[in-house]
Amino acid sequence: MKFAAFAVTALLSIAPAFAFAADTPVGLWKNIDDETGKPKALIRITENDGAFQGQIEKLYREPNEEQNPKCDKCEGARKDQPIVGMVILSGLKKDGDEFNGGEIVDPKNGKVYKAKMHMTDAGKKLNVRGYIGMPMLGRSQVWVRQE
Repeated sequence: MKFAAFAVTALLSIAPAFAFAADTPVGLWKNIDDETGKPKALIRITENDGAFQGQIEKLYREPNEEQNPKCDKCEGARKDQPIVGMVILSGLKKDGDEFNGGEIVDPKNGKVYKAKMHMTDAGKKLNVRGYIGMPMLGRSQVWVRQE
C-alpha cells in the first residue's frame, strides 16, 4: 500500500513537467516540407529570456544532393555559412496560445520572413508560418516533435 501511495505521489510530481513540455516549443522538431510532404530537417528550439530560436541540427538530403550545403543565397552573416548549425528561427515570444514577433530564414532561397507559430495535437505538432507583411501572405509548415 505504501508503494502505491509513493507511485501516485511520484507520478503527480512529474505530471507538471509533462504539461510544461506540451505548453512550450522547446525541444527537437522534424520539419515537413509543405510542398513535398517529406521531412527536411531536424530543428532544435531553445528559449532564452522568453525568446525562442530554432537551429538546424540535421538535414534530410537525397544521396545525389550536397550533404553539407552552404546558404549561398543568404545575405549578411549567413552568406555561404553551413546550413547545419544555422539559426533559422529567432525572436518569437509567447503571445497567448501563439508565438509571434520573430523571423524565419528559408535557406533554400536565403529570404528572411516574419514568423509565427502555434502548437497543436497536445504539443506534438507545431504549425510554423513564415510571411511577408501579414500572415495571410505566407506559407506554413507542420513540424513534428521528436523529443
